[in-house]
Order: sequence, then C-alpha cells, then structure tokens
Amino acid sequence: MITDRHGTPLAVALTSGNRHDVTQLMPLLDMIPRICGLVGRPRHRLRRLFADRDYDYDKYRRLLHARGITPKIVRKGTAHGFGLGRSRWVVERTFAWLHQFKRLWIRYEIRADLLLGLLQLACSIICLRRLRTSS
Repeated sequence: MITDRHGTPLAVALTSGNRHDVTQLMPLLDMIPRICGLVGRPRHRLRRLFADRDYDYDKYRRLLHARGITPKIVRKGTAHGFGLGRSRWVVERTFAWLHQFKRLWIRYEIRADLLLGLLQLACSIICLRRLRTSS
C-alpha cells in the first residue's frame, strides 16, 4: 500500500502471503493515479518514497532514482528509532484504519478478487471519512 502524507491510500495491491513486499514496489508505483493539484500538467510520480528496512536494496534505490523519486529508506543495521519516525507512523495509522473492518483484520475470504474488492471498499470509506472531517 502506498499512502499520501496524510495516510490516504493512493494505491493498494494484493499478493499471496509468501511474496516479499519489495517485489511489488515498482508495480505498485505504476498503479498510482495522476496527482491533481495546481493548474497545468498533473504530476504522475512521487517526489519521495518513505519505506522501512524491508525495502533496503540498492537495486530498488537505483530504480527509484531513475524515476526521479528520492528514496527515504532506513538502512539495515541501523538502530531502531532512527530514521522514518513520523513518516512511518502514517502508514501504521492507515493499517489501523483498515483493521477497523473485521473482514480485513481476519481474512475470511478465500478468493483474492473478493478480498481486493473489500480492501478497495474499505479504502474508499476511509477516504470518504477523511473528506468529511476536513471540510
């Protein structure tokens, strides 16, 4: 899952339980929709990507740099509590919002398409709640 700085989900992907997260990094970045904002050509890519130690591979750092994205990834072997701090908290908070939906906390669905539909519905509800509280 990729979220914006407020925790609103931008892109969500579902994989099997035995796949490493880093293998889905680049396909997940490709799924991000155009970012609307100021008048003119909309941005299509992120400026920075914050990630934890699981994504600390030089190969992916190079791929992110090639796309013009600054990787903010904690290096393996550094002490805990050093690095992402508040940025990582945003992602953890988003997972906590998703876990409010019991069917996502405990996976009852066997079919991946049903689970992905529930996940997208939950993300839509989270975005709707954020829009209601911001206005």
